[in-house]
Amino acid sequence: MPYHNPLPPSPDNDRQPKRDSGGLATLVQAEKMMQIAILLPSAAFVGWLLGAWLDKMLHQSWIGIAGIVFGGISGLVYVIRLVITTGTGDKNGKGTAGGR
Repeated sequence: MPYHNPLPPSPDNDRQPKRDSGGLATLVQAEKMMQIAILLPSAAFVGWLLGAWLDKMLHQSWIGIAGIVFGGISGLVYVIRLVITTGTGDKNGKGTAGGR
């Protein structure tokens, strides 16, 4: 079946109308912000849990602190990657995977 262009090309009509999903786009943005807000503390908490477990297993006292630092840094790296991918999106607001 051939494609039928509903609007003939003209100088006044060379741009396609922008299709905005309204509420759905707002919910997607809100989800990204909540993901950032939850990710940083939870990454540090998981790092602390793993560090505390290793402290008990290896009879050390410094691994818990290192776990908090490692969890915080890994959470921060993920948030920065998320912000960069969101910022380099196409005109529809979708991020590109891997920066491509």
